[in-house]
Amino acid sequence: MQKYNFKKIEKKWQKKWDENKVFKVTQNNKKKKYYVLEMFPYPSGKLHMGHVRNYTLGDVLARFKRSKGFNVLHPMGWDSFGLPAENAARENNIHPKIWTVKNINTMKTQLKQMGLSYDWSREISTCDKNYYYHEQKIFLKFLKNDLVYKKSSYVNWDPTEKCVLANEQVIDGKGWRSGVPIERKLMSQWFLRITRYAEELEQSLKDLKFWPDQVKTMQKNWIGKSEGLKIKFHTDNKNLLVLRIIEIFTTRADTLFGASFIGLAPDHPISKELSKKEPKIKNFIETCQKNLVLKEEDFEKIEKIGFKTQLHAIHPITQEKLPVFIANFIIMDYGTGAIFGCPAQDQRDYEFAKKYDLQIKQVIKTPKNQNLNKAYTGDGTLINSKFLNGLNVKEAKKKISKYLIGQNMAKMKTIYRLKDWGISRQRYWGCPIPVMYLEDGTMIPVPEKDLPITLPEDINFSKASNPLIQHPKWKHTKCPKTGQVAIRETETFDTFFESSWYFIRFCSPHSSKIIDKKEANYWLPIDQYIGGIEHAILHLLYARFFTRALYDCGLINIQEPFCNLLTQGMVCHKTYKDKNGNWYNPNEGLKIPEIIVGKSEKMSKSKKNVIDPDSMLEKYGADTARLFMLSDSPPERNLEWADTGVNGAFKYLNKLWNLIISNIELLKQKKNSYSKNSDDKEILMAMNKTIHNVTHDYENFHFNRAVARIREFTNIIFEKENELKKKQNLFKKAIETTIKLLAPITPHIVEEIWFLIGNKSFIIQNSWPKAEDKFLKTTTVTIAVQINGKLKDTIDLPIDTSEKKIEKAALTLPSVTKTMKKKTPKKIIVVKNKVINIVI
Repeated sequence: MQKYNFKKIEKKWQKKWDENKVFKVTQNNKKKKYYVLEMFPYPSGKLHMGHVRNYTLGDVLARFKRSKGFNVLHPMGWDSFGLPAENAARENNIHPKIWTVKNINTMKTQLKQMGLSYDWSREISTCDKNYYYHEQKIFLKFLKNDLVYKKSSYVNWDPTEKCVLANEQVIDGKGWRSGVPIERKLMSQWFLRITRYAEELEQSLKDLKFWPDQVKTMQKNWIGKSEGLKIKFHTDNKNLLVLRIIEIFTTRADTLFGASFIGLAPDHPISKELSKKEPKIKNFIETCQKNLVLKEEDFEKIEKIGFKTQLHAIHPITQEKLPVFIANFIIMDYGTGAIFGCPAQDQRDYEFAKKYDLQIKQVIKTPKNQNLNKAYTGDGTLINSKFLNGLNVKEAKKKISKYLIGQNMAKMKTIYRLKDWGISRQRYWGCPIPVMYLEDGTMIPVPEKDLPITLPEDINFSKASNPLIQHPKWKHTKCPKTGQVAIRETETFDTFFESSWYFIRFCSPHSSKIIDKKEANYWLPIDQYIGGIEHAILHLLYARFFTRALYDCGLINIQEPFCNLLTQGMVCHKTYKDKNGNWYNPNEGLKIPEIIVGKSEKMSKSKKNVIDPDSMLEKYGADTARLFMLSDSPPERNLEWADTGVNGAFKYLNKLWNLIISNIELLKQKKNSYSKNSDDKEILMAMNKTIHNVTHDYENFHFNRAVARIREFTNIIFEKENELKKKQNLFKKAIETTIKLLAPITPHIVEEIWFLIGNKSFIIQNSWPKAEDKFLKTTTVTIAVQINGKLKDTIDLPIDTSEKKIEKAALTLPSVTKTMKKKTPKKIIVVKNKVINIVI
């Protein structure tokens, strides 16, 4: 019997799909479109199992939707700019382009080996000048529409990668890639005005009904909308300052009577003014700047330190003089860069007040069980607050707001934690920013006719700084209008700029326009987007902003890019470590005595708990890998790697293959209409129920359930093989149904089976099986038979059988008569269609 040669079968069908351009798609207004996309990868060199799972999920959906009659766009490309390529160039003396292209070719081969149904004619690479040419045009559009600007700003400087990071790329005070502590530097930077869209980005989250709540919550918190008051505090400056009013934003105006000090950010204008006159203040500010807190959530982790100035601020109601401190836990980027400290009701203020022996005025009544050694931040009744006494927090906020606004001491203010997106990066391997500077500093946009501005090929990585600055010729140019000497911008875009619109370019990747509106109107928005939750406040937020900005520039007609979002779980594996803390890969670890088997964790090179996709494909093939990836758990949950699960998937495919091959001559016969008599009813009901349920599972990403149902049905076929062989037409129908249902998951083996049993077309070009309603209606029900409440047997009867007939059927069961021993029942309880309980 012909063996299941997965290597031969998979290569054969991958070649046929490619030669016949099976997955190439064009706009077709007669068909309903479906755009499914997985987040495109950075070409790091090789796929990992996380990639395999992510792309398998998208591919299964794409194949399913094609079979359902949709016009499916399923493209792939490469997020190919970025610092790793530049670092590799430095370490290996190889050009970033060569390194990147080599990695793309390797990963593309791996993706094809997975049998993924991509339309490779639409492939894009962000480091290709044909892509970033249009990106530079987008930048000029943004510049024209005042969506981009340049200013000096404190930035997050990664001393290892020697580039600027956005706030979102700083994790616990460290670079998201390098892991080293971030420094603060004052630099001239390009920014995109994402804050202009803060309100609509926040408000429209409620319209994303098919996004995970966790992602929406993360974005909502990152945008950080706060509504409050901006209160004026006059100072007793005694000619110390030009600025005589400190404006403070607060969401807790109800605690104003508890204020005991004023705090200023180190880079607040008043702090800067004071530093010019007081060297000690200047030194303190410089110390703070070196270790400046980057995010609100980091405040709790640092020691609160301050410098007491000679200034005092006047409380707007009590006229009390409050000392003014410059403090390290206040940032200029949030609110107004100034606070009034209410230690009794704010923990950071409490710690600061304790350190500097400041008054702690309780203004909200504390519950009896409250720890008095920390601030009380909950609700309660106002005390020690004059006309607010006796009110709760909500009432007090309303009353004091009305009073302060009426006295012209404050005004309502809405602020956001979201800051404008810094897009400048001090590196070579990125998209050049299309502007130049004259000798007097005037900035000149590069005319669109002179685009693209391409990167120089002859570069030197011997120095750590940006090679574009060091290049002897590239940066020197002339103004196209005046002929004056000019210098090109030597910074490049943050790579998130490229990934914020690539999904739109896939609609018309070869167009001479930035976006072909006709194609975009047909394909957009994306129907299903798939990627990790770690991108919730990076790529996903930026992509939403970009889509709105492009809409405002008149380039597209949508404002939200992704209708449905799936954030898949990670692929995990147990870890293996010896008593000295050395990590081992699974194959090594199991051979070492006294090895410590750790919990299942995300596969990582550092802990050596990785499974190489190449070895998996070599040993089992793509279909087994795909089947296992979908069998074990729902897509949104983590997948725990288990060799037993992989072996189980492989055995199942072999068993299915052997069933087909052993009956191949019977199955190759031309199929006639099969009878639908009562003898066939069981298999027909099982088959149609499977079609119905599996279709629902595919539609709702319950792929693990779909696999379980398909295997359950094939088990029926295995069990009834001899019986079914006598009914050739029904047997063939059952087999064809099984492989059609499996086609999105294990495409190679089913294409081969489809061909072997006499079909000429690709199975992917055949329509999805439809369940016949008449076989979905259940006509019988299983009723539990109990004696004195204990289950003794079950009985199958027609639905809604009368109580008398149920009693008669139950009392004649051998198991019942044996237990009752001719006793007369004291009572019989019947619950219709469910249970009968005989009391003796």
